[in-house]
Amino acid sequence: MTLSQLRSFVTVARLGSVKAAAHALEVSEPAVSGAVGALRRELGDKLYIRSGGIIELTPGGRRLASAASEILGLAEETRRQVRDADGQHTTTLHVAATPPFAEFAAGPLLSVFTHRHPEIDVDLRIARREEHAALLANHAADITLGPPVAERHDVPAMLSEPFLRYGLIVVSAPGHTLASSKGLAPAALVSTPWLLGPFESERSTDTGAFLARQSIAPRRTRTYPNFAAALAQVASGRGVTLAIAHTVRDELERGALVELDVRGTPISGLWYVNTLRPELRTAAADTLKRFITTPDATRAMLARGGGVPAERFVHMGTRWS
Repeated sequence: MTLSQLRSFVTVARLGSVKAAAHALEVSEPAVSGAVGALRRELGDKLYIRSGGIIELTPGGRRLASAASEILGLAEETRRQVRDADGQHTTTLHVAATPPFAEFAAGPLLSVFTHRHPEIDVDLRIARREEHAALLANHAADITLGPPVAERHDVPAMLSEPFLRYGLIVVSAPGHTLASSKGLAPAALVSTPWLLGPFESERSTDTGAFLARQSIAPRRTRTYPNFAAALAQVASGRGVTLAIAHTVRDELERGALVELDVRGTPISGLWYVNTLRPELRTAAADTLKRFITTPDATRAMLARGGGVPAERFVHMGTRWS
């Protein structure tokens, strides 16, 4: 059992497919399959099965995913301790991000940032929008990324600044019954299943706000543990979803997905960087806040293929170094 094999398995478990894991790890699909296969043989467990086009972990697979994440986190912690012993001192920056930003933009952004600033370790956690203000107020996060934080009378003054605009489109499989329709009224989407990412049925999310604004009450919805899994089901013809346009560019170009012509779309959205006021935030938070508006940061976030490199994924969070 090697760290490389564990990284491959954890990434497959997290992203829901061998293809997505290979893309995130920047290796071939056979390399990921081979690594997982070696674990299956050594442990005598299938680890996961395919059900309805998605991956479902076996009980042994769930146990391995948890243990492997802790092992990979321990490996990273050991590397940091060795660096510190060699006089290479680092600072930890605590970042919280909403699920869409964490899945599609945090990986490439923080990879470039920590390459530029090796003296800063970034500890990333995924949190719903409603949690961001409290995380900042309690100093559980130095900076949050996603929608702007809501003003609260019981927390210190916070600053929210936009840094990246994105577009939202409704997508389906090419064979969907609505794929060739023009000027669709939002009400036409009521009877088709909506396949959603984490928490996307809530009104505070992009999809939840769109559905509420258009008075769409889908007859059927299904929520998946990540957006990659939801998009895979959409591509297989099982429903529609609201997607961030640049994150599905490849699928649109090769015809795996199509954009539905729905009135009121595309929708323009903004991601914000949220911090405490200057005198209360850390120097590391200031450094990331400045970097996030640079052209290099923008190019990284708009590059296709989010996901978090598996070697930096640890149980209960994602640590970057």
